[in-house]
Amino acid sequence: MSAGPAGLRGLPSAVWLLGAVSFLNDAASDLVYPLVPLFVAQVLGAGPRALGAIEGVANATAALLKLVSGAVYDRVPRAKGWLVAGYGLPALARPLIAFAGSTLTLGLLRVADRIGKGLRSAPRDALLARAVAPAQRGLAFGVHRAMDHAGNVAGPLAAAALLAAGLGLREIFLWTIVPGVLCVALALAVREPADAALPAARIEWSWRALPPAYRRYLAIVGLFTLSQASSTFLLLRAVQVGVPAPMVPLLWALQAAVAMVLSAPLAALSDRLPRRRLIAGGWLLYAAAFGLLGGLAAAPWSIVLLLALHGMVVAATEGAEKALVADLVPETRLGTAFGWFHLVCGAMLIPASVAFGALWEAFGAGAAFAASGLVAAVAAAWLIRG
Repeated sequence: MSAGPAGLRGLPSAVWLLGAVSFLNDAASDLVYPLVPLFVAQVLGAGPRALGAIEGVANATAALLKLVSGAVYDRVPRAKGWLVAGYGLPALARPLIAFAGSTLTLGLLRVADRIGKGLRSAPRDALLARAVAPAQRGLAFGVHRAMDHAGNVAGPLAAAALLAAGLGLREIFLWTIVPGVLCVALALAVREPADAALPAARIEWSWRALPPAYRRYLAIVGLFTLSQASSTFLLLRAVQVGVPAPMVPLLWALQAAVAMVLSAPLAALSDRLPRRRLIAGGWLLYAAAFGLLGGLAAAPWSIVLLLALHGMVVAATEGAEKALVADLVPETRLGTAFGWFHLVCGAMLIPASVAFGALWEAFGAGAAFAASGLVAAVAAAWLIRG
């Protein structure tokens, strides 16, 4: 199945609706996210420690709920309720940030936003996998990720435009109610596949209950995730090599734009080529880009190239990684499998960022990027082998 017009026309409406929902949600989320640090510092008068605590608690909550929602979905395989709750809660929480008067209130609203992400992610991915034939899984996840990244582009650009128009931070937060309401309306329109999924005999989220091949795949994905430091380190590197501050948000948008354009065609390749080899190839590109260019980057053009390459890696791997999840588990365990996938990826990002920052401070940026590239290369070799 190709990513050309014929292949895209063959996708069921659920894929396009879920993609549109993700576009609207990510546009609203990425309109808010870059402005939260400014709001914390300029409006609430707090510092990095408060911001770190808020984001840490919020993301940890989301990671745990992804496993819970996925396991429950397998027992009662109806995704619409999870989607409406998972997108409705952030749609309510984001505009309410405009009325936050303390870091505690802001923290509770950010946790509510992440609870929504935890509720929807695994059931949504399971529904996507069930909505298409196995030969279309790469394309379906690629299209969904492309529309998701389109929201990643639209959100920061909208934030920049609203700030340039003279709107205050609280006013901008209030405007997120518009895409939020549209997002929930589209989520209500999503239909389950015609053939009802067989429910699992019982709720089971034990690691040992997963197929051995899938547990091995999760271990490999976890190792690769250890090589993925927060994208904010790339932006920090950009500032260090002389990229003007006003250009930094545009670099963020560039990375998302590359991923948006390439996600569908590259993920669709995994429907015709061995998924493991495509994923491993993307990981090796990441290893080369970060291990070499990341540490050697000394000019703005090299950072632009690095971020564009990172967008290519994301496009080549995200959809294929999720399609491979669906290939390795029975249909009755799709929700649990995606829950574990999101939990492992979310959990491993914490030590990844801590270790990257520690290596940077102790030995310089070159050592941190080189270590990241080495871990990614080992993960790619392991995936090809087994």
